[in-house]
Amino acid sequence: MKNLEGKVALVTGGSRGIGKEICKELAKQGAFIWVNYSSNESAANDTVSECESLGASAKAIGFNVANSDEVDGGIARIKEESGKVDILVNNAGIVLNGLSVRLSDDDWNKVIQVNLSGSFYCARATGKLMMKARAGKIINISSVVGEMGNPGQAAYVSSKAGVIGLTKSLAKEFAPRGITVNCVTPGFITTEMTDSLDDKTKNAYLSGIPLGAFGTGADIAKSVAFLASDSASYITGQILGVNGGLYM
Repeated sequence: MKNLEGKVALVTGGSRGIGKEICKELAKQGAFIWVNYSSNESAANDTVSECESLGASAKAIGFNVANSDEVDGGIARIKEESGKVDILVNNAGIVLNGLSVRLSDDDWNKVIQVNLSGSFYCARATGKLMMKARAGKIINISSVVGEMGNPGQAAYVSSKAGVIGLTKSLAKEFAPRGITVNCVTPGFITTEMTDSLDDKTKNAYLSGIPLGAFGTGADIAKSVAFLASDSASYITGQILGVNGGLYM
């Protein structure tokens, strides 16, 4: 039996990377997938096609999570067409690195607006629907660096640490209405960037990971699918580290 049969899921930043893997995993579990994208409609449509090949229904929806008006419009469309949102995965995010003393106001604000404010805007909009339904699952994607810090990533780390705090506050606010809010903190996940690293650099990173391997998008997706399922009905306000032991 598919765990998410009949559920409607919105995955922000679902057109590629970890977001795409999350869409596919939720599709495997039977959910209807709304694949959010900001600019790359073609990639989002590719994700839709992959979800459909897994036997699920899916649609692409474009809106910028950093713009609250666009978020509200997007959620209104989903409500009109699907009638509800059972699962929200706040995955959309950007990274702009730089030492703090050289980080511009614009770069700082962009990262905070997308990663933290975007998660809040989407949770606020979908939370209103979930509260009326007295049910729902919100899963925020943070990062291991939001827990442990990282040089040269002050904006990114701050935004992801903020997502952890947001998770805990929303969990307490929404719990009386039957809504759970949890957070996944990925560690070092295999991407095109890690594939391009030379062996010496890869080994340096791997030396800090007790399990001795990088994670995959599928590792994150399976954790999200668990938190979105009824198997996690008594779990809320929790931070699930999927990092191979990099941070304990």
